Amino acid sequence: MRKAAKAQTGSDLAAVRSALLAWYARYKRDLPWRRDRDPYRVWVSEVMLQQTRVAAVQEHYRSFLDAFPTLEALARAPERQVLSQWSGLGYYRRARMLHRAARQLWDESGGAIPRESSRLRELPGVGRYTAAAIASIAFGEPVAVVDGNVERILLRFDGTARGSASQPASAAWKRAQQLLDPRQPGDWNQAMMELGATVCTPQTPQCDLCCLRQWCRAPGLDVAKPRQLRRRVQSAHALIERGGRVYLVQRPASAAKMAGMWELPECGRTPGKASPEAGAEVVATLRHSITDSDFQVQVVRMHLNQLLDGGSSSAGGSLAKGRWVSGAQAFALPLTGLARKILRSQGYGPGPSS
Repeated sequence: MRKAAKAQTGSDLAAVRSALLAWYARYKRDLPWRRDRDPYRVWVSEVMLQQTRVAAVQEHYRSFLDAFPTLEALARAPERQVLSQWSGLGYYRRARMLHRAARQLWDESGGAIPRESSRLRELPGVGRYTAAAIASIAFGEPVAVVDGNVERILLRFDGTARGSASQPASAAWKRAQQLLDPRQPGDWNQAMMELGATVCTPQTPQCDLCCLRQWCRAPGLDVAKPRQLRRRVQSAHALIERGGRVYLVQRPASAAKMAGMWELPECGRTPGKASPEAGAEVVATLRHSITDSDFQVQVVRMHLNQLLDGGSSSAGGSLAKGRWVSGAQAFALPLTGLARKILRSQGYGPGPSS
């Protein structure tokens, strides 16, 4: 069968644009950040969605905007409060950069968000993709976006193998810009990402349902990135309670990951070895995943003096500089995702563990 020609100009390109935008108007998911084009809200959603599943973002997006409904509110908030609201989403540098950029804009321009992607890229933590997404969706700038979903569509659409000599990294951005509908750039970019997330998926794409199938040169082409090997890690954390309060420690500001976040101290016990006779009790075993690691975590109820006498150390700061907090106080702190999960499993804080 003859391969379809590239849709670059004329009636083919117009048909491609019309088909994708019509599909998006009919089938797009009802997501909270699509209900208006407020640039601040678009920005928050795009930062949250970086390397994070849509399902995980939705509830965090709502609660974050309840706490910081405007750029001014975010700019004036202390970092501790911002990190607390971000807790559970991971990649905390995103929250710090968003906060820093909000403060910069508030100080320099009274909170006015730049309309051009080139100016947005001057802000802390804003790269090419995020700048293009904000500028196109909120302000209608005719600039394309390329994320993993868009790149996968382009590779299949043009029948080009990932990483080939004819497809350098910059080629995807150039090709995306050629296809972009300049009259509706925000809808076009969101439609491309939506198609990749729901139809043109990495495994088992639904080619029969794809609105672009008649122009696609390599439907179903395997362009998935190699799966990264994940580490399996075992750890144990101490649940130290006194009078309805729990003992937490803070990671130092110099920590490579999750600097300044609060957590339960690591107790250094080998999973399965803690014993009630020694005054320690395993009260829960949890699973927890981060970027490249899967953890099996034991929660060990014990006394603070046991931990100190045992010479155990925490990945956070000094045990002697920890803090006794109530459940409500704990969830007002910037907790690590694992700490939040452990505390919820033990009846602290609102809602189910996440």
